[in-house]
Parts: sequence; structure tokens; C-alpha cells
Amino acid sequence: MSSEKAFTIRSYRSSDRAAVRELCCQTGFLGVPIDPVYEDRQLFADFLTTYYTDHEPESSFVLEVDGEIRGYLLGSRRPLQNQLYALYQNIWLFFCALARYFRYNARSRRFIRWTLVHGWREVPAAPRRVPHFQFKVSLSLRRKTCLRPDRHVSKPSR
Repeated sequence: MSSEKAFTIRSYRSSDRAAVRELCCQTGFLGVPIDPVYEDRQLFADFLTTYYTDHEPESSFVLEVDGEIRGYLLGSRRPLQNQLYALYQNIWLFFCALARYFRYNARSRRFIRWTLVHGWREVPAAPRRVPHFQFKVSLSLRRKTCLRPDRHVSKPSR
């Protein structure tokens, strides 16, 4: 018998929100935790996950290993709605970060300055009205070959 863990891919549930946000922060800086670069996990997770988990949850899925969320796919099938939300969200998060700026450590302040000056250049070119997704998997799973096609995958519930 194999010692590999079974996994399940299923539709996102609102009860998954905290785990998705935690995984976002654990993998937020090129696959490793965001903490050495930016200390405000709440704002970081808000920026990357809130639209998908709160406004279009039906387009999102999670990867469970032994009952624990170890990955996610957050998608948007309504790109115009996503772009309108992002406009509002970016303004809101800018003022939140500005209000907290002087309480942040030096690395976090440097990250905010870099984001404001250079961050827009890091956004990959993409057609404006095309659905999109983001995919994250915990570091421990990326180092193993547990995600094989011969493993059981549940169908999303409707």
C-alpha cells in the first residue's frame, strides 16, 4: 500500500476563507511566506483573495489533503466585474496602508514604496475581458509527487 496521502479537489466554501487567506500569505512571496517582505497579512490577503472568496466563490476550488486545505484555485469568469471591484479595492487598500504606514517596519514600508513606484510594471499583460485564475499550493506539496492523475478527485458539487 502506498504511503502517499489522498487528496480531494472540491468547490470553495465560505468556511474555507480563513485557510485560503493563510495559504495566500504562506506562499505570497514567490512561493514562500510574505512576512519577511510585508508584515500586514490582512491587507495582503485582502488584495489577493477577497474578490474571489466574497464576490465570485462559485469560480473557486480548494485542494484538501487529509482534511486540510493545502492549495486553491481562485477564478473569475466575470472579468469586467473583477476590474471594477479592483478599482474600488485598490483605492481602499491604498488608504488603509497609508493610515498604517508609520506603524510598519522598514521592510514593509520599502515594499509599499516599491509597489507604488514599480508594482504596476509587474502585472503581466493579459486581454482585458478574459476570465482568469490564480493557483497556489503549499510548499510541502510542491516538493512531493502527491498530485498524480491516478489519485481520486471529487467532482465539484453544484
